[in-house]
Amino acid sequence: MSRAAAARHGSSRPDACSVLWDDAQASALGTAPLARFWVALEQNGPWGAKAATQSHLDPDLGRTVDRMCQDAAGRFILIRRPGSHSDLRNPDPRKVHTQRVYLAGGLAERPWLLEADLDDPARLARLPMDALANGDAGAVQEALPEAKRSPGPILMICTNSRRDLCCSVRGRPAAAESASQRPGQVWECSHTGGHRFAPTGVLLPHGQTFGRLSAASAVAVLDAAMRAEVPTQLLGAMYDRGRSHLAAPGQAAESIVRQQIHEASLLALSTTSTPRPGQENTWQCRVNHIDGRHWDVEAVRSPSGDDRPQSCGAEPVPAWQWSVVNGSGR
Repeated sequence: MSRAAAARHGSSRPDACSVLWDDAQASALGTAPLARFWVALEQNGPWGAKAATQSHLDPDLGRTVDRMCQDAAGRFILIRRPGSHSDLRNPDPRKVHTQRVYLAGGLAERPWLLEADLDDPARLARLPMDALANGDAGAVQEALPEAKRSPGPILMICTNSRRDLCCSVRGRPAAAESASQRPGQVWECSHTGGHRFAPTGVLLPHGQTFGRLSAASAVAVLDAAMRAEVPTQLLGAMYDRGRSHLAAPGQAAESIVRQQIHEASLLALSTTSTPRPGQENTWQCRVNHIDGRHWDVEAVRSPSGDDRPQSCGAEPVPAWQWSVVNGSGR
């Protein structure tokens, strides 16, 4: 590994999955986790590979909320504030201990983010998940009256080391440094997928997902998000994993069109995708702009020609990538 590459990878091993994918300059297009909405619950202490049931959160509750979210095409995730994570099983009973929860919905149209501090996380099991999936913030607030509109966006950076070491080795420093610059807006989170692109981050309320973040680019994400925008330096296949409410072909198509037309606004584009009849691994996509323009493109999933591990310690397997071709716009 060159000196420049070593500096970029920090303390990561040269055979770490994210280092190998970095060195190959492999595309991150179309790799965002699928979710029509997000439920992010603060849970301190250690997390296992399956954090919802392997943490200090009651495992039955974690299993229930996780299943409820999955059944409604959403995502349940654990978060914690960057820094040291003392293993406190028995916090001081004389104090009222609350856990922050963020609820993000309306991702496909006008995204919104609610936040609340809960003294009993079991209340999440009574959330109307269909309302979250349909973007009905009013119904969610009726079920959880203390939930208020969040004053700004948040960025969740994966640091789930039990799922993959790259997320801890590369994610935790990025989370800690960016949190020191934007306090209260950066959270460590459990597994979101795509650790080969670590550090990875999910921006709420938009569900926009990034790979290969640094502390500086994480701060740029939050600053741009205050204007409902994406930093222009993170457009394109190296960093833009897509928006989570879209299927993978639509994610890839939208990201490429966004880069080609230099569209920073997270509210400007909407995308549909349908399988192309008779052509395996090919989808016909239409990317619509709020100003009336649209682009018809094909998203094609094909082998990249390289074998690389999907996770640290795993055997190399054929790597796939998305390409976007035959674009026409008007």
